[in-house]
Amino acid sequence: MLIVAKKRASTVEEYIKAAPTEGQTLLHELFELLQSIAPEAETLIKWGAPFFVEPRYLFSISAHKAHLNFSPMAASLEPFREELKQHRTTKNFLQVPYGSPLPTDLIRRIAEHRLQVVNQREDESFW
Repeated sequence: MLIVAKKRASTVEEYIKAAPTEGQTLLHELFELLQSIAPEAETLIKWGAPFFVEPRYLFSISAHKAHLNFSPMAASLEPFREELKQHRTTKNFLQVPYGSPLPTDLIRRIAEHRLQVVNQREDESFW
């Protein structure tokens, strides 16, 4: 039996369309929010997920079976750990279950913090 591999997304729009249906609206909302915060950032599909790069890594988003992830690097989540206690998190991700409201204000502040940190750096490291 021949199994044809599913084509990987090459754009953010393709990525969102391939995500679980119940998460697509939330992914669009998150993507648009991050674009408004970092309008100069290039959006690329890297390692199978949408990345915002300016020219360093700013943050990424990813779709999963029952939630999405917002990933701004662990150091950028750290100043917000107290507020993040009311949300599902890992060391590196803020997880938002599909069907839950996007914590827009919190994500905006985390993303703005990350953008400020990256803009102040003088090294050439991607991460």
